[in-house]
Amino acid sequence: MSETPVRVPPSPVPDPSTLGFWQAAREGKLLLGRNLETGRLHYPPRPVCPFDDVGEVEYVPSSGRGTIYTFSVMRAKTPYAIAYVELEEGPRVMTNIVDCDLEALRIGQAVRLVFVDSEGGQPVPMFTPA
Repeated sequence: MSETPVRVPPSPVPDPSTLGFWQAAREGKLLLGRNLETGRLHYPPRPVCPFDDVGEVEYVPSSGRGTIYTFSVMRAKTPYAIAYVELEEGPRVMTNIVDCDLEALRIGQAVRLVFVDSEGGQPVPMFTPA
């Protein structure tokens, strides 16, 4: 099996509205936003629901399980896979698929959450085959 080479993601630049998300990532948790009035989930979590402007937003943890909705293998100097993962809770996440055989990736494949340290050390949520 040919595993993906290690590709270190750039460091995120948190702002006041994303500090809680990045703190949770340091604790190994992926947060989603949930509208308290409608119950709709969204990613990335943000203080205002992207679907409507009613209801406050709370942050809830994701199970970290999902499936590959679509993906593309980037044949760069260090090849990598970029993908949309559909979380079991519903939202889709743009991410990388890591620690895998790039040739074996398939749409609909089950994946699970992992965190990869960025250049500055901040863990970034990514996924690997389950």
